Amino acid sequence: MKTLRKLGLLTVLVVLVASVAASAQLKSYRPITDEMLINAHKDPDNWLMWRRTYDLWGYSPLDQINKENVHKLQLVWGIAMNPGLQEAAPLVYDGIMFLHHQGNRVQALDATTGDVIWEYNRVLPEVTGAYHTNQYQRTKNSIALYGDKVYLATSDAHVVALDARTGQVVWETQVDDWSKGYSYTAGPVVAKGIVVTGMSGCSMTGTPGGCYVVAHDAETGEELWRTYTIAQPGQPGDETWNGLPIESRWGASLWGTPSYDPELDLLFIGTAMPIPYPEVVRGSGDGAALYTNSTLALDLYTGEIKWYFQHLPRDNWDLDHPFERILVDAVIDGKERKLVFGAFGKTGIVWFLDRETGEFIRAVETVYQNVQTVDPVTGAVTVNTDLVFDKMGETKFVCPHLSGGKLYNSGAYNPLTNAYYVPLNNTCMEATPREVEFRPGESVAGLASRMVHAPNSGGLVGRVDAINVSTGEHMWSHQQRAPWGGSLITTAGGLVFGGDANRRFKAFDAETGKVLWELPLTAPVTGWPITYAVNGRQYVAVPVGGGTMTNFLSLTPEIPNTSGSNVLLVFALPED
Repeated sequence: MKTLRKLGLLTVLVVLVASVAASAQLKSYRPITDEMLINAHKDPDNWLMWRRTYDLWGYSPLDQINKENVHKLQLVWGIAMNPGLQEAAPLVYDGIMFLHHQGNRVQALDATTGDVIWEYNRVLPEVTGAYHTNQYQRTKNSIALYGDKVYLATSDAHVVALDARTGQVVWETQVDDWSKGYSYTAGPVVAKGIVVTGMSGCSMTGTPGGCYVVAHDAETGEELWRTYTIAQPGQPGDETWNGLPIESRWGASLWGTPSYDPELDLLFIGTAMPIPYPEVVRGSGDGAALYTNSTLALDLYTGEIKWYFQHLPRDNWDLDHPFERILVDAVIDGKERKLVFGAFGKTGIVWFLDRETGEFIRAVETVYQNVQTVDPVTGAVTVNTDLVFDKMGETKFVCPHLSGGKLYNSGAYNPLTNAYYVPLNNTCMEATPREVEFRPGESVAGLASRMVHAPNSGGLVGRVDAINVSTGEHMWSHQQRAPWGGSLITTAGGLVFGGDANRRFKAFDAETGKVLWELPLTAPVTGWPITYAVNGRQYVAVPVGGGTMTNFLSLTPEIPNTSGSNVLLVFALPED
């Protein structure tokens, strides 16, 4: 693909409005090294990547804000963000915040005041049609920092490297043709000089053969490898499509950013569902449709699939499994295991796998689901064939709804409690397959659905569960009427932070689940919160606004949908 080096304004607008102090700080910017990223656990002040560390813990060792004083938190600054779906995840390095907005706008801000130092605005092609518009409105979960650059995966299927000091474009590489539906909706990870991104948008008639993970040289933008996430003809897994030609295989999008083990040099990423959703529409019969709904372990240098585990074969209901893969070393049944675990998919099942081999260890259920059973010893998955559609127009009661269960909002791991905290919603759906028109540029989902309450939920929609990683036991479960919205972070101060679709930003006691503090904000909490420190003061930042989490409000009509005012809000303790 074509790599361009641009210093002008052909595709971007860079605005420099820096404060004097912040500008001086950027001029002395220290390049971020591999060693700094590998040892990010030991750097409490900064939040250098999407979930702070390569293992995606979402954990901070900061403890200035703790159980005893969290009730004193106060707003210290905020900044307006572009409108659209709010799924932002800020990064902070040496007192500078790098913030990515909807529409591929990136800002460098003073992390103590929100004053803008520079900003980059990408000029995107004009789009038409609901599907394209939705892809363009979606804010990527994050950008990435490495060396002296900021890396952005764009809505129009490019990867861009910006100068971290100025916001100017250093290089950009076109990865695919955005007009066919290809689009980045997840940020990159950078490891050992390699920028890795997962392509999404492969649910349109212009994207046969599915999506892929792609790697670029961090200095030049040169493509290094590309690994497809749908089995290609003649390759292992091809038989699981029952002879369906490659031009009719869609899906397996990559909606999340990989985790990375620097000792094994393996990336761990999850894939989405096959397209169209019902097999009676897509024509694949009862095949498993590899590598949809799978965990893939990829070699960092070659992209080779070292192992895979498919969590939901033969998906008929858009219950994809592309969410975060968390890496932890833990003792299970008396044995030290290198784990990759998490609620990988919308069913809310928490999977535990050996990250060296892909061996199944455990599966723990959370929300009510009726689409599959998992053998507790082997991990073999059995699909509930009573819910597989036999013909067009028939309606099935399926749990959870295609919005989850678990959705894109991330869980977090705290090493002090050895607990995994996972955001969830209790939902089901009445689902009906429908005909699709295979027209260029059209989405081919093939399923209509109506969200309904889950059985025995008592009208409580939102929930946060805490699960002991060594035993798989539930430590606590917080359940509430308001749908759960944003992602979670956890801290050495004994806290878990997150928020809901009713604008409430909360701090839980990590050990008991008790709500210690909450505050109604300006809009639903839909982004990724972070915490960081500058000059000895700890801050908690949270993006709020419009987002797919407001889909759940159909179950709670008394809660108004106040989305649309995208802002970043930052809190700290009083300085007195």
